[in-house]
Amino acid sequence: MKKNLITLLCLFITLTSVAQENLLQSGPMVGYSDFREALIWVQTTEAAEVKIGYFAAGETEKFTKTVATTEAGDFIAKLTPNEVDYGKTYTYKLYINDTYVPRDYKLAFQTQTLWQFRTNPPDFKIAIGSCSFINETKDDRPKPYGGKYQIFNSILEKNPDLMLWVGDNMYLRTPDFMTETGIRHRYRHTRATKELQALLGSVHHYATWDDHDFGPNDADRSYVNKKLTEQTFNDYWGNLNTNAAGNGGVTQHFAWNDVEFFMLDDRYHRAPNRDPNKDKAYLGKQQLDWLIDALTNSRATFKVIINGGQVISDVAKFENYATYPTERAELLQRLHDSKIEGVLFISGDRHHTEISRLERTDAYPLIDITCSPLTAGTHSARDEGNTLQVKGKTFYNRNFGIMEVTGKRRERILVLTIYDSDGQKAFDYEIKAQDLRYPRK
Repeated sequence: MKKNLITLLCLFITLTSVAQENLLQSGPMVGYSDFREALIWVQTTEAAEVKIGYFAAGETEKFTKTVATTEAGDFIAKLTPNEVDYGKTYTYKLYINDTYVPRDYKLAFQTQTLWQFRTNPPDFKIAIGSCSFINETKDDRPKPYGGKYQIFNSILEKNPDLMLWVGDNMYLRTPDFMTETGIRHRYRHTRATKELQALLGSVHHYATWDDHDFGPNDADRSYVNKKLTEQTFNDYWGNLNTNAAGNGGVTQHFAWNDVEFFMLDDRYHRAPNRDPNKDKAYLGKQQLDWLIDALTNSRATFKVIINGGQVISDVAKFENYATYPTERAELLQRLHDSKIEGVLFISGDRHHTEISRLERTDAYPLIDITCSPLTAGTHSARDEGNTLQVKGKTFYNRNFGIMEVTGKRRERILVLTIYDSDGQKAFDYEIKAQDLRYPRK
C-alpha cells in the first residue's frame, strides 16, 4: 500500500510539472546584470503566477517576488533576483504556479564584479550578432529567408558572458506592421524559437533595433506605430534602461567591467532616406548631444557604440550613415574635438560581415565591426565600394562574433573572432586599448 501511494504521489508530481511546463511560451531569458540585481524574463501561454528560485554554490535557495502574468501584459513576467552578492554566478529555477518547471539546459545569471580600486578588471566575453529571421510559412515569401538556427547553440558553446543584439533581431512582416496584434505576434513567434531557448537561459542579453524590429523595411520617424513597437520592444527585452536621451526610442547605456556600451536608436528620429536634404537627421540632435556627453563623461577602457547601421563605411549606399553625410561628419568631428578616446563601433544590417577602419590625422583610427547576419539571408561576395574596408576581414555566410576582453587595466586587448553557423572560425581581429588613444605630446 505504501509503495502504491508513493508511486501515485510521484505520478501526480510529474503530471503537475508537465502541466505547468505547458504554460511556458518562451524563456526564461537573462536580461541585464548589475551589482545588486539582475533581470529574468519569462512568457507564459496564459495567466499564471511566476517566480524564480536562485542560489550560488553552497547557498540555500532564495526566491524573487511572484509575478502574475496577464493577457494585458502579453503574459510576460520580469523578475529581479536582488538578494545577491557582487561578482557571483547563480543557478536559478523557474516556478509556474508554485510548481518547479525543469529545463534540460543550464539556467544561470551573474552579478557584476566590484573590481574598481581593488584589482585589474576581470576578463570577459561578448557575443554579437544581427539580422535574425525565423520562418513562419503562412507569412513568409515563397522561398524561406531564414535558416541554420543551430547558430544559437554555436554561440552558447563559446560561453559568452553577455550578448549584444545589434538590430533586425526579428523581422516584422506584411501582416504585422499596422496593428499591435501583428507586432506582438511576430515578437512572440520569434522569441519562442526552440533553438534559441538555451542561449536565452544563461547569457545576459542586451538589444537595440534596426528597421525590421522597429517597423517596415527602411522605416523611419514617420512610421505611425513606432510607439507600439517601442513598447513591445521594451516588453520583450530586459535592457537596463532605454530612452536614455529622453526624447523617445530605445537609446541606452550600460557597463560591463571596464567597458561601457552605448546602444543607439537609428530609426525613431530618422528622416526618410528619400529626403533630399543633406542635413537630414539620422540620430537627431538630442540623441547625438547625449552620446557626446556620455562618451565625454566615460572613463571606460573601450567605449563601444552599437548602431543598427554602419557608421564608418564611406560608401553612401543602402542605409548606412554615409547616406546622411552632414550628421555623420558632425559626429566624427565632435568625437575628435572632444578628444574622446577608446571609441569602437559595432553595427549590423548588411547581411555580410566586414571591418571598416578610418585613419585620422593626429588621432587614433575609428573602427566599425559590422556583424551580420545570424539566420537571415546572405548575398554573394561583392565590392560595394567601401574604401575603408579592412582587406581579408570579410565574411559572406551566416555568422556571429565573439569579442574577448583581457589583460591588465592599462594593457587591455579586445580580440574579435568571427564564427560561422556551426562555430567554425572565419577570421579574427585584435584591437589594443593603447591604440585607441590620442598621441601623447
